[in-house]
Amino acid sequence: MMSPGAVAQTCDHRAANGEGEHRVGHYVPHTDDELSAMLAFCGLESLDDLYAHIPDAVRLVGGLDMVDGLAETDVMARLRAMAGRNSAAAEDLVSFAGFGAYDHELPTAVPALMMRSEFVTSYTPYQPELSQGVLQALFEYQTMVASLFGLEIANASLYDGASAAVEGLNLAAAATKRTTVWVSEGIHPNVREVIRTLTGPRLDVRIAPVLNGITAWPDDLEEPAALLVGYPNALGCLEDVPAAAQVAHDAGALLVAYADPVAAGVLRSVGSQGADVAVGEGQPFGTPLGLGGPYLGLFACRQASWVRRWLPGRLVGETVDNQDRRSYVLTLSTREQHIRRETASSNVCTNQTLIAVAAAIHLSWLGPDGLRELATRCVRGAHYARKQLFRIPGVEPSVSSRTLYEFPLRLERPVPDVLDRLAEEGYLGGVDLTPDYPDLGNTMLVAVTETRTRDQIDGFSAALEKALA
Repeated sequence: MMSPGAVAQTCDHRAANGEGEHRVGHYVPHTDDELSAMLAFCGLESLDDLYAHIPDAVRLVGGLDMVDGLAETDVMARLRAMAGRNSAAAEDLVSFAGFGAYDHELPTAVPALMMRSEFVTSYTPYQPELSQGVLQALFEYQTMVASLFGLEIANASLYDGASAAVEGLNLAAAATKRTTVWVSEGIHPNVREVIRTLTGPRLDVRIAPVLNGITAWPDDLEEPAALLVGYPNALGCLEDVPAAAQVAHDAGALLVAYADPVAAGVLRSVGSQGADVAVGEGQPFGTPLGLGGPYLGLFACRQASWVRRWLPGRLVGETVDNQDRRSYVLTLSTREQHIRRETASSNVCTNQTLIAVAAAIHLSWLGPDGLRELATRCVRGAHYARKQLFRIPGVEPSVSSRTLYEFPLRLERPVPDVLDRLAEEGYLGGVDLTPDYPDLGNTMLVAVTETRTRDQIDGFSAALEKALA
């Protein structure tokens, strides 16, 4: 296989001879000194140590089966051939996995409209006279998000649900002038890791344990800035949002709710239950599953001035022009991150315009009745799946708390073994919760969306019974 430098030289040589101009670009590899400096900063000895946390089952051990001297195009052809041998790519598995990413129906209208050149090629709408279409689409998106969460203000989106959770805690810290935040253990573990990483030394992040699927908030919270609770949480359980709001407000803190936007079709909005800030993952609306992204961060908050002044990102507002015609502008485009830098409450200066437009199209397509029907179909499918699965010997509930369309099962066999057997039968089973929630035992989280039919649920039940036999 060619070295990076040789690949770059080959590209330059082809460009000089008029070959492949549209693909040519200079590739400057990291030097040995740069790699050594990076490893020293991380406290590691080698690049192998950098990737040691990746399980061997999904890690390329032993290197690529490549010969030296291959051209870049030949290398890419070999890699595509290797990727084609992946069973996940070759098989169409029926998915019962969730845990933050969900298989929902995608109306044909969504990609047909969002991929129009007016949206795909749009850039930051600093000049409103040239960007009225994009601005109006984002304004409509904000209105829908605010309605979903039952709050007055929503921004024009953030990167994903995890970064939105971080910004919700940053807002609370800035508004209350406090630095301690309590995060429920029921928040997805990956989201918790992002919170720890992005808040760094600025916030003191503490974890409130989950008992039987519901968060047990400590009696002494020590003047917190915020409480972060899931609704439903990562285990699929319905938290008591009004009780969490009472705990937060009694301590002078804000309640930040990590809310599922699909669940809003059948549940009371978190804003009506006392949440001051609502965040969430917008992937179910307009975004198919795609190896983790791109996704969409939903963010809304109360109208109170001491809350809204810390709103992260950007906000599209409605106004009139000099001829009294309705117009749209960037009412808020935060720039304090340029001025205050490391002391800024937020460093977000952009948004996910295209993904937000897709979500707006999908929500417009559904409407209130369609969203209610979508959520109801998920709940009914999950209710039927629970009845079928809990009849199987060796399967029992991991928690007794109420769930919506995602629920945990305790199995008598190790979950990884069961998942392998289910894959052989054509099913992408649930998610193994054992590494993140060891107190639950051998627990698999199962999600049922509106895409799952009765026949598929029956087949999954039969496959699980066979895997446990």
